[in-house]
Amino acid sequence: MKIHGDVISPFVRMCLVTAHEVGLKDKVTLAKANAKPTEVNIELEKLNPAGKIPVLETDHHHAVYDSRVIMEYLAHVAGNSTFIPNDGVKRFRTLTLLALAQGMGDAAVALRYELAQRPADKQWPEWIARTIQRISASVKDIEHNWQDSLNDVSAGTVALANVLGYVDFRHPTVDWRSAAPKLAAWQDAFSARPSMKAWPLQ
Repeated sequence: MKIHGDVISPFVRMCLVTAHEVGLKDKVTLAKANAKPTEVNIELEKLNPAGKIPVLETDHHHAVYDSRVIMEYLAHVAGNSTFIPNDGVKRFRTLTLLALAQGMGDAAVALRYELAQRPADKQWPEWIARTIQRISASVKDIEHNWQDSLNDVSAGTVALANVLGYVDFRHPTVDWRSAAPKLAAWQDAFSARPSMKAWPLQ
C-alpha cells in the first residue's frame, strides 16, 4: 500500500503513524506528492479528484482518501478493534477527539497558507487572529476535558499528537504549551513513540 503525500502534512503523517501503530508499518510506504493550493497535481488528481492529500492507494490500486477514512481503513485491514473502539461510548469519544484534532489541523494548515503563501499586503489580520484563537480554544478544551482519553493509543490521540507537532514545527510563535502544561507533557511523551520517530518532521 502507498500513502501519497508529504510527511510535513499533519494529515499525511497521522496516517503513516497509524500504519505503524496498528502493525502495518512494513506494508505501507510513502509516495511523495505535493498538493499546492493554487496548482493542479495531475497524477494526484487521478487518485483523488479534489487533488488533496493524503490518498492511500491499496495493493489493488484502489484509492482511499481523507485521513480519517484512511486511518479507519488501516485499522480494519490490521484487524485492530481498539484503535477506533467498537464499544459505542469509547468509539464516539475517540471519533470526537479525532474531529477536534482534525479541526485544529485544518486551522493550522490554513494559517500556514495565509502566512507563507499569501502576499503580506493581502493577508487578513482579523482572520489570522481568529484562526490562532481556534487552535488555542481547542488546546484549552483538551487540557481541561480530555485527559481521560489521552491514555490510549487511538485514532484521536495519533491525530492530536501529529497536529500539535505540526503547530510546533510551522507556528513556533503560537505558544499553546504555557496554557496547557499537562497536554504539553503528554505531547512530549507521545512524540517519543517509535511510530512518531519513524516519520520525523523535516
